[in-house]
Amino acid sequence: MAKRNTATVTEFILLGFTDNPKLQIFLFMVFFFIYLIILLGNLGLIALIKTDSQLHTPMYFFISNLALLDIGNFTIIAPRTLMTFITESKVISFTGCAAQFFSFCIAVSCECCLLGVMAYDRFPAICSPLLYTVIMSKQFCIFLVLGSYFTGWVNATVQTILIFRLSFCNSNIINHFSCDVPPILKLSCSDTHITDMIHFTFSTAIGIITIPSILISYIYILVAILRINSADGRRKAFSTCASHLTAVTVFYGTGTFMYFWPSSKYSVDQDKIISVFYTLAIPMLNPLIYSLRNKQGKEAFRRMIDKKLSFVE
Repeated sequence: MAKRNTATVTEFILLGFTDNPKLQIFLFMVFFFIYLIILLGNLGLIALIKTDSQLHTPMYFFISNLALLDIGNFTIIAPRTLMTFITESKVISFTGCAAQFFSFCIAVSCECCLLGVMAYDRFPAICSPLLYTVIMSKQFCIFLVLGSYFTGWVNATVQTILIFRLSFCNSNIINHFSCDVPPILKLSCSDTHITDMIHFTFSTAIGIITIPSILISYIYILVAILRINSADGRRKAFSTCASHLTAVTVFYGTGTFMYFWPSSKYSVDQDKIISVFYTLAIPMLNPLIYSLRNKQGKEAFRRMIDKKLSFVE
């Protein structure tokens, strides 16, 4: 299976998680079930936002784009991962591997930027509520979303070109369930120091752009909330930010280990474990965070259920 000639490397082999047939069947069922939850949860959230006029706000416009990215995030990896559980073929073409990495990198980068945009959205909503609709106009919201996608595209393009122009002569066996950076770089017989540092720099640059915007926005938000005299008013103001804070904590908590550290600092097995949480847990949790754990989302969900029940009656 190993490819020693760099000119003939046309495919990679994804080892996945295990060679145990019984465990593979179990993992297939688990992954497939989680994939259905991710699809139903995020599509349901998008449908809820689309059909409920009270959710036609800038914040929920960003959330619907986030849900779309979460669907794509796992869908990019799921088909190939599921196939490795039920078939003997674990082969992915060189082009397919590059395409998978490129698409996943766009999704992750865009999600990172969108979380920063959503923090900025909360800033005028809490600090300047009377000017909120003026500041967060429809055109400006579209511009912010397109800017997030463009940033993700630039990051993915640069990193994909750099990584997949390397020479691969040690092996074509990827000790992972997807085409991720650390296991791919370990296969290269080229000097990967520059590529590794550029990967680290670009990933950190996105964090440097988004994390300060989140922190600064929430500093101003916290100051504004503390100035509210009513305890009930402070609670309501904070509740509008609680869902986003939860999503940011989960996303950056795992993302820091995956993308803001050089790949040489941790093992492939560690990356594999973190990747499972990153690709499964976050897309599965976000619909819960932004709907059932959010007051507006819960109210919209109740209205949808009430409409369904009244229609049946």
